[in-house]
Amino acid sequence: MSEAYTNFAAVYDELMTDIPYDVYVDLIDITLSGIEKKRILDVGCGTGQLSIKLAKKGADVTGIDLSANMLKVAKERALEQSLTVQFKQQPMQQLDGLFEFDAAVIAIDSLNYLQRKEDVIQTFERIHSALKAGGKLLFDVHSIYKTDEVFMEGPFVYDSGPIAYIWQTAEGENPHSVYSELAFFVRNADGSYGRFDEIHEQRTFPVYEYVEMLQQAGFSIERIFADWEDEAPDEESERIFFQVGK
Repeated sequence: MSEAYTNFAAVYDELMTDIPYDVYVDLIDITLSGIEKKRILDVGCGTGQLSIKLAKKGADVTGIDLSANMLKVAKERALEQSLTVQFKQQPMQQLDGLFEFDAAVIAIDSLNYLQRKEDVIQTFERIHSALKAGGKLLFDVHSIYKTDEVFMEGPFVYDSGPIAYIWQTAEGENPHSVYSELAFFVRNADGSYGRFDEIHEQRTFPVYEYVEMLQQAGFSIERIFADWEDEAPDEESERIFFQVGK
């Protein structure tokens, strides 16, 4: 999709309230222990929640995203909190003009929006070039169990009062991919509801294929774990984390 999260930017933050961004901050702190002034590249930064948290801890952060709408929210958030964070609109597989970062992060399955294996490899290669020698990449992806089984248990519904959605899922065209149609209903000031629709496509790969792609891009594998815990993935893990080094 050319413009991921087009209207979704307006409701994204409320729907992501359960995401433990602070755990990501802690993971990065542990990964970069000993580096006082960290330069961090937040790839697929969305509305900037993780970028802002990292900047609050003193990091020099650059956020990258494909969506202009998401970046608009991110920039406003940084301005409101008087934080200096650079935000740039770029596809992750075409990162350009970025150098000497201590670490890069691709958080909350953003990488899964790439449908082609070639684009995943190119993303890894571009990030590798953007990192210092010894730099780290930390990212998470959906497991094949999640795409092939958990997502296929839809439809899913959500209703918080101000926001509701109906989420229909189906198998995508590629292996281990999911095609999602979402109808959102957002309450207006007068109590009426406005509707907008989104189509999202995500794809993942088996762990061994990610390892192969990372190694092809020049990374060495340091740690693979699952579901926010320091434990190896098993056949029912839903979110797989990778920590790799340049």
